[in-house]
Amino acid sequence: MIKYHNPVLFKEAIHGLKIQPKGIYVDVTYGGGGHSRGIIDLLSNEGRLFGFDQDADALENLIDDSRFEFISANFSHLKQYLKYYNVKSVDGILADLGVSSHQFDNGSRGFSIRNNGRLDMRMNQSQTLDAHEVLNKYSEDSLSQLFYSYGELRNSKKLAKLIINRRVKRVIQTTHDLIDLVEPLVPNRFGNKFLAKLFQAIRIEVNDELSVLKLFLEQATNILNPGGRLVCISYHSIEDRIVKRYFQSGNFEGKQQKDFYGNLIAPLNKVGKLKTPSKDEIATNSRSRSAKLRIAEKR
Repeated sequence: MIKYHNPVLFKEAIHGLKIQPKGIYVDVTYGGGGHSRGIIDLLSNEGRLFGFDQDADALENLIDDSRFEFISANFSHLKQYLKYYNVKSVDGILADLGVSSHQFDNGSRGFSIRNNGRLDMRMNQSQTLDAHEVLNKYSEDSLSQLFYSYGELRNSKKLAKLIINRRVKRVIQTTHDLIDLVEPLVPNRFGNKFLAKLFQAIRIEVNDELSVLKLFLEQATNILNPGGRLVCISYHSIEDRIVKRYFQSGNFEGKQQKDFYGNLIAPLNKVGKLKTPSKDEIATNSRSRSAKLRIAEKR
């Protein structure tokens, strides 16, 4: 078994799903199965749970239970794969977005600024595009745009130019190659935060994370039963903004549409307030500190 991490906001996520013992539930970011085990513990013999994960390492942590079915796929294909199992609607869906501790701690995956490894960052290790190709093949304009849009880095143009100039002389191979290269542009204060945003930007591009998230939210809304719950945990402002807007308005622009009587037209109702980890949880799991949990219910 591979140790992933302690599931973030575990009690809040499970409670937010408002689990019905005979219901059908989906954990679209299975990982180490922490949240999934919490869900299945509340199901009766008639309940069902589906777990999605595109990372082959998740196969080392599967739940041995007849009520559980694992689907080795990206959650952007949610509806298609559930249809294969004759499931047209579900009662709750959980998405714990971002990178697991297992992926961060495995240096060979290239996700972490702490561990040296080949520039990879693929969540699905069978895909061809990786961080190495992004940094060594993308144009200066493309690099500048993704650093600005996905990392919210103000010196994105300088970063892109620095990378272009360096790779003419030598291929950028590892995570520490990249960190050493950009050192002149890293601010003295909040250096780790800057590097984390740089790595975030590259990772989002490699995995097409924002497009995948939007596809998932639309499909999840479509297959939820009325009264069914959607729980999303995000770890950076770009991701959280997409979830927040969609929960509030049913679109990604945040444009609120109203009917003839002035009532809001949206497929989901926001449930409760934004939830964040307690001080105790952050103390035991520092990587939970940026987590934000939002809950919505199908109208």
